[in-house]
Amino acid sequence: MPNIDIPIPNDLKEVLEAPKCIDLSFPPPKKLTIQMPTGSILTVPSDLSKNIPNDCSVTFSMLLQLQPVLMSMECILKMLKLLKVLSDAVTSPPPTPGMIKDIVNAVADLSTCFLALTPAGLIPFIRDVLCLILRILRCLIGNMKSLAEIMSGLTIRLEAANAKGNTELTETLKCAQGNAASSAAMLTQAFGPVSGIMDLISPLMQMAGVAAIKMPAIGSANDAEGLLQAVTALEDVVNTIQTAVDALGGCPG
Repeated sequence: MPNIDIPIPNDLKEVLEAPKCIDLSFPPPKKLTIQMPTGSILTVPSDLSKNIPNDCSVTFSMLLQLQPVLMSMECILKMLKLLKVLSDAVTSPPPTPGMIKDIVNAVADLSTCFLALTPAGLIPFIRDVLCLILRILRCLIGNMKSLAEIMSGLTIRLEAANAKGNTELTETLKCAQGNAASSAAMLTQAFGPVSGIMDLISPLMQMAGVAAIKMPAIGSANDAEGLLQAVTALEDVVNTIQTAVDALGGCPG
């Protein structure tokens, strides 16, 4: 049977052509920095756990960093303002009426910052942090219980596979056990930062007259029994934190 060449229009040829690399490549995100008032530079770190970064994701990441930075700067800038007017008064004696007025105004601006040293300012912050810790601990407890059930089921199935001499299934279940043990280790490691935050706010709790809460040492767990022991320890501290939060007015929402 003879081959017949059918002419293809040029516009159709362009559609059928393999895409060029330039058509598939991701444009590199633009470098984004913010120069802070002190002269330091705020940059955006790359999150390797997420998708390939683009301009939108980098910009949003910068926005997320900028908010806590600005919040932490508020009282520092007010203190610097007071130090500036005091410096002017000391270096150019005698202080003029205008300088004295500037000092009074700068001290008045700091009044809200002094609130941070009182129970009235500290207690809402402590309560909200404890509520956040409660949410994290309850998530950990739920994940640990689910993983403990999976590990118990794997143990039962592995024993049955060994009894039947099913070598292939035995190897598969051992691999699943290893993955579950790795997940358990990561879950227990996730408790470390939570315990660290509690240590950091303990001095603030003492300033506010709130009893310090001792976090348990749950160690590492690589089987269902170890996970359930960790769950018991975490449930005890959850009850303690909940009691403290209720005394401070309860979690919002």
